Amino acid sequence: MAHTDEAYEKASLIKPTDFGYIHFAAEVDRRYPFLPASRPKRALLRDCKRLCRALERREDVRSATVFKALLIPPGRGEYLKQRPNVHVARFDVTILIETPTLADVHALMGSAEFSALEGRVRNTAHYSHLIAASNARQIGPVDHERDGVFLFNYFVADDTEQNLAVWEYTAGWFETETGLDNSTLLLPLESSESEYSMINHCRWDRLRDIMPSLLLKPSFRSYVLANFEANNTAAIPILYRLA
Repeated sequence: MAHTDEAYEKASLIKPTDFGYIHFAAEVDRRYPFLPASRPKRALLRDCKRLCRALERREDVRSATVFKALLIPPGRGEYLKQRPNVHVARFDVTILIETPTLADVHALMGSAEFSALEGRVRNTAHYSHLIAASNARQIGPVDHERDGVFLFNYFVADDTEQNLAVWEYTAGWFETETGLDNSTLLLPLESSESEYSMINHCRWDRLRDIMPSLLLKPSFRSYVLANFEANNTAAIPILYRLA
């Protein structure tokens, strides 16, 4: 069970989408993301955007968006320290593809257009992670039409149902403390080999909408992080901008 607090209600959820999702993340540069990108990474981002535009011309693709990391927080909690085999995400390039239905995901992943994108990423990245996913929970749709600060939060947990439960409580903290009004929680399909139990995706307009709350509000540690620790769950957050 999650630790409740009278100040925070569970997240305000709407019906999840019936869309399918492909999440493709890669580790390319071995430097801090706020430093200038390497030449191979700049070339990869250009090619990924071009290949995603080609994907968007297909009827079975609603959107294909490329993100570049803005901030990868250091460190890991006790839960991860006790699990050295878990890959601690350091993805500086991420692609999110949305399809009209879950069935479209499998057809798309077998297409020549997707194979070209996958091959281009894997040839440059020193580590990559690819999953097909459904939408397990939703606060609201994430706007990819304008830039902002985007979060992909990579969760590791002993139990997926427990992970879902604690997410609903901690997402309520983000609604209250950061004004969060959107979130799409990605649940890997059974056929996907995922390092992570789920991946949360959301957006804020500016970095100052989120960072002061994470750094300065004691309740982030006493409520959010404490809930994760108490429920054998770890979150690995990475902040991005549109590429």
